[in-house]
Amino acid sequence: MKRDVTMEEIETFLKYLNYERNYSKETIRSYSLDLFQFEEFAKECELQLKEVNPNTVREWIVQLMDNGSSVSSINRKLSTLRSFYKFLLKQGELSADPMRKISGPKKKKPLPVFVKEKEMDRLLDDIDFGNDFKGRRDKLIIQLFYETGIRLAELVGLNDADVDFGAMVIKVTGKRNKQRIIPFGEELGKAMQDYLAERARTVQKPSGAFITKENGDRVTRSNVQYIVKQNLSKVTTVKKRSPHVLRHTFATSMLNHQAELGAIKELLGHESLATTEVYTHTTFEELKKAYNQAHPRA
Repeated sequence: MKRDVTMEEIETFLKYLNYERNYSKETIRSYSLDLFQFEEFAKECELQLKEVNPNTVREWIVQLMDNGSSVSSINRKLSTLRSFYKFLLKQGELSADPMRKISGPKKKKPLPVFVKEKEMDRLLDDIDFGNDFKGRRDKLIIQLFYETGIRLAELVGLNDADVDFGAMVIKVTGKRNKQRIIPFGEELGKAMQDYLAERARTVQKPSGAFITKENGDRVTRSNVQYIVKQNLSKVTTVKKRSPHVLRHTFATSMLNHQAELGAIKELLGHESLATTEVYTHTTFEELKKAYNQAHPRA
């Protein structure tokens, strides 16, 4: 009969990590704390460490989550247990691994950052960009991101031939050279025509690129990122002020105004509907916030 796993086995395991695996003192200390914490939990369940089963481990995970442990902390503790029980199996102390079917909690993906609609209205309606080439171009860049959901690389790569004013559509080349058609409205159409008229007066050597510098060269990614960051700083306090935030803002605004998720997927050029569905969580968080602020019993 195999003897119960005791503190002696834990100490043997820690020595193994130190002398055979050359783990650092800090790592071994973390392993030690995790193992003795789990041993205390096992004792509460009236079990020795060799007697625990997957359900015991799952109950421990639930307790850790209830006590406010982070997902990364819990997964680190589970990693400790996996190493420990693997060691015991090699030593012949166990016949079955209680960690075999255990998977840790998954980290929540951060919700997309977006700019509020009223802030975008203030930027596009109240802020004076100026009527010169730079002013019209910079405002148009903001409008293109916000009103089409275009990606940064797609905007930079846009050519004059890609804009069809008759059909009121833009042809963009997305990831893996996949092309899609994005419609635009009258307001954006006028802004593009006004920009092109000013560009014709200012730029001496057009290159065929749609968004250009004053010398006619195509704008770079960093040019556009700087323009977006500088202008968003005028109306919002969100820490992230990038072209991708405006793409998120486009999708969130579309959902808030009852657009179908499938349509938004096509406009954004997503491969999978699951990628687009993250915006439903964003709008739901806004609904919860509004409820908590407004409802007397929230």
